[in-house]
Amino acid sequence: MSSNFQEHSSIKPYVRLVDVSKSFGSVRVLKDIAFDVRPGEIHALLGENGAGKSTMIKILSGLHQPDGGVLEIEGQSVRFASARDANAAGIATVYQELLLFPDLTVAENIFLGHYPRKAMGCIDWAEARVKARDLLDSLDCDDLDVDTRIATLSVAQRQRVEIAKALSHKARILIMDEPTASLTEKDVTRLMEVVRNLKARGVGIIYVSHRMPEIFALADRVSVLRDGVMIDTLDIADTDEATLVAMMVGRSIEQLFPKGESKIGEPVLEVSKLNHGRLVRDISFTLKRGEVLGIAGLVGSGRTELALTLFGITPATSGEIRVKGKPVSIRTPRQARDLGLAYVPEDRGLQGLVKSMSINENVSMAALDRIAPGLFLNFAEEARRAVDAVKRLGVRARAGIQQPVGELSGGNQQKVVIAKWLETTPDILILDEPTRGVDVGAKAEIHAMMSDLAAEGLAIIMISSELPEVIGMSDRILVMNNGQVTGMIDRAHATPETVGAAMTKQAGPREAA
Repeated sequence: MSSNFQEHSSIKPYVRLVDVSKSFGSVRVLKDIAFDVRPGEIHALLGENGAGKSTMIKILSGLHQPDGGVLEIEGQSVRFASARDANAAGIATVYQELLLFPDLTVAENIFLGHYPRKAMGCIDWAEARVKARDLLDSLDCDDLDVDTRIATLSVAQRQRVEIAKALSHKARILIMDEPTASLTEKDVTRLMEVVRNLKARGVGIIYVSHRMPEIFALADRVSVLRDGVMIDTLDIADTDEATLVAMMVGRSIEQLFPKGESKIGEPVLEVSKLNHGRLVRDISFTLKRGEVLGIAGLVGSGRTELALTLFGITPATSGEIRVKGKPVSIRTPRQARDLGLAYVPEDRGLQGLVKSMSINENVSMAALDRIAPGLFLNFAEEARRAVDAVKRLGVRARAGIQQPVGELSGGNQQKVVIAKWLETTPDILILDEPTRGVDVGAKAEIHAMMSDLAAEGLAIIMISSELPEVIGMSDRILVMNNGQVTGMIDRAHATPETVGAAMTKQAGPREAA
């Protein structure tokens, strides 16, 4: 046992689940769960999408009641009938989708439902602002004004308001559900400091995340759920990433990045001195058939802006693009598609999918004119294509192709976006953050899919903020900083050190790719 585990094991749990089970209809989603959190501890909760994490969180938060087993607070059996009961017991939850009212101020959101009152029962607005300021100061949030409307704040600022709101209920346990999914690297670093601050003040944290580096940087213990069963709880110092991955997916994964060998062919995309605005400046590179070209760089380096320019969303102001050796002008996404380019955007929820529509409707969307060449849509052909795509990419949907994509897990949604663009039969596939927000098992599946597509001759541009992903999946890596190319690194020479150095390098006047 590590000293870290011994330190926390000497403290009694504040909250504990004992043999907790939960079913929805005939589907048993939690089976005899044992779990506890101690004051001043960060306890990470891992599991693939569908493993039961959300149901477990909702039981702790008072939104669901268990069918069997016991929920204990400081050793006493309790039953929460609502989230208000959980808050009263000192348990608060910060969900991935923040529950704030955009037209109310910071202070109004923090104390919504439990404002401080004057003697006659009226809301004491002055006291609410003072207390809100005190809570924000305790989180080192001096950049937040208590009178600012939530609608004007960044995602990271809203998240800190949500944490302050939880603390206003005098939370002893704070549940954080995928807290960094929508944050920049800088904001992630700041949030991690907030979490450590809360731990030092004795708050117990249940930290739910797919991001392994955060788990190992923050957690004291880690528990893994799989198929509704608690596989194990380990001291973080006594485990490693490979062990946790195997526990989550139920099989040994030799590597998360199954980069297969593919035959690199002739150039299919040649870019020379391409420019658009401040973040696409004098970009030159060549992409070959069967190649995975990774694009690395810090946030704001111009990676996504380059993709938008190549796909005609923000057309180039100067420079040359050649597709299969022919000079082309790409002014619109439709032109890009017709030239054989496809683009899977960074934000699949807002830009890649219509969540209220079915799988088959989403799959056909980018190639609709090919399914409906006349006035009427060929529904049989649309369904056939969707069935083929679901089978080929391994999309898991309990209701088949008619299931709304908003009901799918993040990994399956991403597969649907990729399927949509593969329907256009592209020669060049641009993937912007292809595995962001998906669990580790789905990540490995998407990586394997990329290798298969490259082996079939597709040329792939992959943009990623995860350095291991870029190094593990790329044949070559184009590195950007401040809108310029600062390096082109072959797979054989790609290391965290070589790529990291290029990410912070300033491009010279004659920098070439």
